[in-house]
Amino acid sequence: MNKNAVASTYAIHTVETAPEAAREGLRGLQAAVGLIPNLAATMATSPGLLNGFLALRELYAAGSFSPADIQVLSIVSATENDCAWCVAFHTAIALKEGVPADVVDSLRAVRAPGDARWAALTDFARAMVRGRGNVGPAAFAKFLAAGFTREQALEVVLGMGFSLLANYAHHLTQAPLDAFLAPHAWKSPAAR
Repeated sequence: MNKNAVASTYAIHTVETAPEAAREGLRGLQAAVGLIPNLAATMATSPGLLNGFLALRELYAAGSFSPADIQVLSIVSATENDCAWCVAFHTAIALKEGVPADVVDSLRAVRAPGDARWAALTDFARAMVRGRGNVGPAAFAKFLAAGFTREQALEVVLGMGFSLLANYAHHLTQAPLDAFLAPHAWKSPAAR
């Protein structure tokens, strides 16, 4: 756990215990994913947060990045924002989406992957997070030179915003790691 994290006092909601305005979102998530992950269950305490997060999830998925690209970006955001729960979750989904294990291992170690396209994507996303949106002309040019578009640069903004909601929510809720994520538990390289 992050030394700056608050002690969790957030309920892990079910569809039945969640505030009424969050129930539909939890039902939809359960149908789409097959379960309600603990982090989403704690986010349901704020129906606005949960529903906004789920709406952004749909918009992000409808963009030009592949499901594998989205998971790569999500791991970058989670490692940069030190969200261990999110790193574990996106590791599991990235592997399911066909991201090679060596790429996932590099991302979890906060290193650029060997794949040149994903290296350019992750370098750009890291620059965005570290610079709070200010990537600088060299990073932007490198991103475009790798074959990405100006539109996709803005989709990275959407992706980082989407991920940030979960990353920050976890810092507050300290949702416990779901059992299916245990094999993917992560500690920040700085905490090792």
